[in-house]
Amino acid sequence: MPTERFQFTGEGGHQLAAALELPDGEPAAYALFAHCFTCGKDALAAKRISVALAAKGIAVLRFDFTGLGSSEGDFANSTFSSNVADLVRAADHLRSVRKAPSILIGHSLGGAAILAAAGHIPEAKAVATIAAPSDPAHVTGLFKEHLDDIRAQGEVEVSLAGRPFRIRREFLDDITEHELMKDITGLHKALLVMHSPVDDTVGIDNATGIFIAAKHPKSFVSLDHADHLLTKPADALYAADVIAAWASRYIDTARPANAVDLPEEPRKVVVRETGKSKFNQIITVGPHHLVADEPKAAGGEDAGPGPYDFLLAGLGACTSMTMRLYADRKSLPLDRVTVTLKHSKIYAKDCAECETRDGMLDQIERDIAMEGALDAEQRKKLMEIADKCPVHRTLTSEIRIVTKAVD
Repeated sequence: MPTERFQFTGEGGHQLAAALELPDGEPAAYALFAHCFTCGKDALAAKRISVALAAKGIAVLRFDFTGLGSSEGDFANSTFSSNVADLVRAADHLRSVRKAPSILIGHSLGGAAILAAAGHIPEAKAVATIAAPSDPAHVTGLFKEHLDDIRAQGEVEVSLAGRPFRIRREFLDDITEHELMKDITGLHKALLVMHSPVDDTVGIDNATGIFIAAKHPKSFVSLDHADHLLTKPADALYAADVIAAWASRYIDTARPANAVDLPEEPRKVVVRETGKSKFNQIITVGPHHLVADEPKAAGGEDAGPGPYDFLLAGLGACTSMTMRLYADRKSLPLDRVTVTLKHSKIYAKDCAECETRDGMLDQIERDIAMEGALDAEQRKKLMEIADKCPVHRTLTSEIRIVTKAVD
């Protein structure tokens, strides 16, 4: 796979060294990668992930921030804000010579910078962070014993990963003033948070902070046993595999002009007895495997949800998803939806609005809690939307079930 090397002009007027990893054929999409603090575009994680994504058809642009690697300028003059501005410049350059990036990827402090830059790259649809801090000021912990001297003297040389770097007071002022949480809550793009639970450089609590602050759609993937720099090749390759598969749901990939969309076959649900107990069943839905059972009071072992539990879960999930789609499309401040459901039997005569007048009928009670700064009108509209979820419509309309015996 070819690597195209070139330079582009950064925010400070310096020439920044860049590498564009290209697939063998036409790229399905373009991505922009931001490397970790004091690393560089050729750091092992940056290069391995970029090459692996190129092998999957995604072109990746990575570059050295000011004063690092082969880029011009003095690292001491750079700040978190200048790094963010250089990422936007990189996207501008890619837009002018190829195509704007639809995927943004950032490692460590580069992840924080990518989150801050994402709002200035309108074509970006998917943002992935790897071992990113929830507050860019976290990086000052790497040289915390020098902070007082930097503020007092204005500039101090520190050792980071065995290499000398000059840190200025302006860097500290800039990084402490940046409010990354505002960028995260206002992201309005699909977000993938990847982090190792044993990361001793940027703790897993940072991933929690980012994930909680972000709006849906958002995903979290644990990089089990990986170190902060993803020094093991398998960890970098795994990260690339996950990013490629996840991003495919959100980006418009390149495709032939004469391509025809074929209707997607509905996934089959297969339910089979396990023989472990009277009611125990294994349910297969595509790649997913679930267990069904009945409560002990009904003669089961309670090894899994019961049939009506699954029915309620389907209605609840559909309700929440439908409300989320509407809220995101209308930019409503809906932070979270919680749907609580209960199934029971009631006497038909007790239901004034029901057509059935005799005997018993099924009743599903659905309580919907909406978190967020919603006004009364927005809450009313979302409640109306809840009744429009496809599963709700299925349950309240005529249903035809075709049953046949098979060998």
